[in-house]
Amino acid sequence: MAPIGHFTVLYFASASSYTLKDSEFLPTPLPLSKLFDHLDQRYKGMKAKVLESCLVTLNLEYVDVPESATDGQDLIIKEGDEVAIIPPVSSG
Repeated sequence: MAPIGHFTVLYFASASSYTLKDSEFLPTPLPLSKLFDHLDQRYKGMKAKVLESCLVTLNLEYVDVPESATDGQDLIIKEGDEVAIIPPVSSG
């Protein structure tokens, strides 16, 4: 459970390998459109190498991460929310 004022980010597959973490807590509020930039600041190069091909869930619902919030309709990640970063997975 995230501490007060934070949300949980879960990392799967290559996202976990890139961050060397399965999860972490980040401060709220955070507009969904800023999520990838925020993670790229923490983990240089992650946006291009991992995030741009990922699926994202917010509280177990798949969401599209907008490039920007120009229409004022940006989702806000709030305290206690759970975000999952799910890269494509290949099987053999």
